[in-house]
Amino acid sequence: MLIAFPFYLVVLYISRPKIKGAILTSHYLWAIAMGVLGYYMSSLFDFIGLQYVSAGIERIILFVYPTLAVVINRIIFKVAISKRQWLSILITYIGIGIAYWGEFHLMPNSSLFVFGSIMVLLCGITYAFYLVGTGKLVPILGASQYTSIAMLAASVGIFTHYIAQTLYFGKPLLYTIPTNIGWYVIALALIATVIPSFLLSSGMKRVGSNNLAIITSIGPVSTLFQANWILGETFTWQQLVGTIFVILGVLLIKKVGVARTNPNHPDYPSPKG
Repeated sequence: MLIAFPFYLVVLYISRPKIKGAILTSHYLWAIAMGVLGYYMSSLFDFIGLQYVSAGIERIILFVYPTLAVVINRIIFKVAISKRQWLSILITYIGIGIAYWGEFHLMPNSSLFVFGSIMVLLCGITYAFYLVGTGKLVPILGASQYTSIAMLAASVGIFTHYIAQTLYFGKPLLYTIPTNIGWYVIALALIATVIPSFLLSSGMKRVGSNNLAIITSIGPVSTLFQANWILGETFTWQQLVGTIFVILGVLLIKKVGVARTNPNHPDYPSPKG
């Protein structure tokens, strides 16, 4: 985040003059809150969880964020949940249960595995809030300005956490990073943080949050196979069956989302209901 920080500052400076329309202070405050909640807190929960669960099971648990976003919209914005959406949520959680149960028996310490799973689930919940908030704020602030504000706020949260932790343990603030690790850090900062953060917000502005979720659904699935290929993690039949259920549930809920936002779709709700 220290490497990514200057890029967000530059983009924020460049994007500000291009923003038109009335922007309230509350919009900026919400963007800051979304950054702290949806990136700093979400990443923290995710990294804690990854110490106790595999990358494969982590991806499967995180696959619930589309259904969580539906629930959040129902609670906060009173958006009704249809029968098909409830069915998709049920299918998704059945898939997660199958994959989770298959790996649960492989863990030598089940209590730590459960703790790690809860942390990953909290990551999914906070990320779902971030997606819902992003969908509301990007049309107001613009993709570039919103992303810059949110990620700068997340960076400040991460820096504060890092400084407090290093001071608490009495360690120096900056460590010597080996060259081979340094290249990974640079790649994570630019390729896996700066670029996708702007692509995510820009894509949401153009295609909407529902269609965006359809496209990004490839992420958790691809990570399952990459974890087996690159990290050498075991890919069990329970994970395969669970992944199929989860994909079916997510695609079903996305189909409902597209129908509700496309007036030409046969499932588009009538004005009366």
